[in-house]
Amino acid sequence: MPDVAALDTYSVILVWTAVAIYTLSFIAYAVDLSKRSQESIEVKDAVRAPAREKVGALNAASASSVGTVTRAAASSAVPAGAEPPKRRVFARIGTALAALGFVMHLAATVLRGVAAGRVPWSNMWEFAMTGTLLIMAVYLGVLFWKDLRFLGTFMTGLVTVLLASSSIFYVEIVPLMDPLKSAWLVIHVFVASLGTAFLALAFGLSVVQLMQARRERLAVVAAENGEEPKRSFLRTLPSAEALEGLAYRLAIIGFIFWTFTLIAGAIWAQDAWGRYWGFDVKEVWTFIIWVLYAGYIHARATRGWRGTRSAWLAIVGFAAVIFNFTIVNMYFDGLHAYSGL
Repeated sequence: MPDVAALDTYSVILVWTAVAIYTLSFIAYAVDLSKRSQESIEVKDAVRAPAREKVGALNAASASSVGTVTRAAASSAVPAGAEPPKRRVFARIGTALAALGFVMHLAATVLRGVAAGRVPWSNMWEFAMTGTLLIMAVYLGVLFWKDLRFLGTFMTGLVTVLLASSSIFYVEIVPLMDPLKSAWLVIHVFVASLGTAFLALAFGLSVVQLMQARRERLAVVAAENGEEPKRSFLRTLPSAEALEGLAYRLAIIGFIFWTFTLIAGAIWAQDAWGRYWGFDVKEVWTFIIWVLYAGYIHARATRGWRGTRSAWLAIVGFAAVIFNFTIVNMYFDGLHAYSGL
């Protein structure tokens, strides 16, 4: 028989080891962003030189025409998404550290499950461990499809804060309550956690989208006034439109998982309490989240809600997810009172 207390202790140690490594990853990613700011100026200077030659070749043109060419060159010096031809050493270091932190995080979660003799997501502490683990897993997995290392600071910071703050939810291992002794515990909660991970990534992209959209608006104003745009790491990132498209695709995946979560929860409720729906506060908030994301997807696809409004819908949706996990679990009574606190 495994020593439950010892395994749980090792699990907690590994959690804090993961937090420390994620913090180092956050710092490495932050250094990469600071270097991107400098690179945006270097690339701008490199592009400005041929622009000056072009202006010189148009000396015969009118002064107004020259002014137009100069402003156009300045505004398009570093278009959003232009990647400076440099190896992003600190981004690579940040990703390597994030992967190492993920391994420690995974080991901590597995040890908690082994010690408990069940899946490690039956209370808030365990759900926080598993949920943040899946957020990092989705982020690292998406990197094989799309280079989102510019989002590394946000994602490692989010996971670090959530995982470290979830220590207030720590409880010792106790036997499962009767309603939780079901195969739906494995399916329903895991799918909800996976859906949350995709929605978290969409949330991060939406935040960066708002920042990028603001930078693009200021760049247009600066170009109209004949001024040079301020340096910013955002100049090396994809455009606001491209970020919005990525967030939208990831939110759709998260929404599909959340839809399954809602359906599976209703089936489990029928098995546990003899009804599919009872307006329990947890059920209501899960449905509210589903409605928010359904509205986000529908509005963007059919009503042309794009840009800033689209990003804010995604942000509000994820804020509702966090509210559902924290405030609802801690302060609202209901049949889903399994926080363990």
